[in-house]
Amino acid sequence: MNPPQNALVLCVDEKPSIQALERAQGWLRLPNGKALNGFSHGYKRHGTTTLFAAFDIVTGQVLAGHYTRRRRREFLDFMNEIVATYPNREIHVVLDNLNTHKPKEDRWLKRHPQVHLHFTPTYSSWLNQVECWFSILSEQALTGVSFTSPGQLREAIDKFVSAYNETAAPFEWKKAVVHPTGLKSKCSDLCK
Repeated sequence: MNPPQNALVLCVDEKPSIQALERAQGWLRLPNGKALNGFSHGYKRHGTTTLFAAFDIVTGQVLAGHYTRRRRREFLDFMNEIVATYPNREIHVVLDNLNTHKPKEDRWLKRHPQVHLHFTPTYSSWLNQVECWFSILSEQALTGVSFTSPGQLREAIDKFVSAYNETAAPFEWKKAVVHPTGLKSKCSDLCK
């Protein structure tokens, strides 16, 4: 909540196994004889990619990396990319409790004392703001789109990240007003 002055706060997570689906499309014949141009439910799989992303909570910008798997090795490679992108900065990273994020003996953290990991509570990964960005990515760039290879999928994600970063803004968290209500009547009370 109160990072040191000039510290960078990033929300980091991964979106594993994003499928490159080639969707069946063309003319659909309806039972009444009319035809529509659109997508059918059929598709062909062409592989997957795993996306690692870091969301800067001050600027709203995203740094993304593509990998074929989701292991500790890929996570540390992405973290090395972050450290190289922001040299000589204190970096605070918000993460969920995935086992690849927190081993028992962490040699990588000992080599990078400027990096501080902060874990969301168990079953509360939704608190990580990068999850909101993953939702935006899925809705605006991946839903209903057809890809013929994982490379084409990665290219589409990279184009989206570039376009998103041009107008990026931080998320503004708001608390909804909750109005207290009285106890609801039981069904047995209604029959009296």
